[in-house]
Amino acid sequence: MKTYLIIGAGPGIGLETARTFAENGYRVVLASRNLERTRELAGSIPGSEARQVDAADPQAVADLVAGVEAEFGAIDVLHYNAGVIRNAKVQTQALDSFNTDLAINIGGALAAVHAAAPAMLERGSGTVLLTGGGFALAPHPDYLSISIGKAGIRALAQGLFDEFREGGVHVATVTVAGFVNAGTEDTKRIAEAFWALHSQPKDEWSVETLYEPTGA
Repeated sequence: MKTYLIIGAGPGIGLETARTFAENGYRVVLASRNLERTRELAGSIPGSEARQVDAADPQAVADLVAGVEAEFGAIDVLHYNAGVIRNAKVQTQALDSFNTDLAINIGGALAAVHAAAPAMLERGSGTVLLTGGGFALAPHPDYLSISIGKAGIRALAQGLFDEFREGGVHVATVTVAGFVNAGTEDTKRIAEAFWALHSQPKDEWSVETLYEPTGA
């Protein structure tokens, strides 16, 4: 059975995307800092697993990836969905919280790819999915840390795409251009967009899908 690991599993995009992969025959492993909540989410997807990880801690991310590989074998799909949406201007946000935000919003993604990519590249197959955001395209001064983080996510996807494609690994992002609420049609459509990227034939791989929420 193929394995899908999501880091930063929440009740919105994360849950719907995990459910989509599970419905398509994948073993799903959901991970986040709040283990109790993650177990609740996993309980809604038959056969799924819950794990705890602090996305701000690169070693914790590496240990999670290694643990999943040791228990289930290859990670076929790695999905980084963690992010901190903080309403704060540069003049008002404390530097320690700003640095923590960046560690979660982009640092954890780099740590996850660093941990999972070697095995994917060695076997010549795998998908890395990154949850992007519209603030990468239009940064907002009131949401500066997430704006910088999503710009980093987009750069990471674009920067790795060509090199990883040569090694048989598809790196792709869905840039969600707006806020979405859990349990809505938007979250389901975003999950479908992630599945569509993953399912593309290799000669049609693309690096980004832009999704504009409808509010539905």
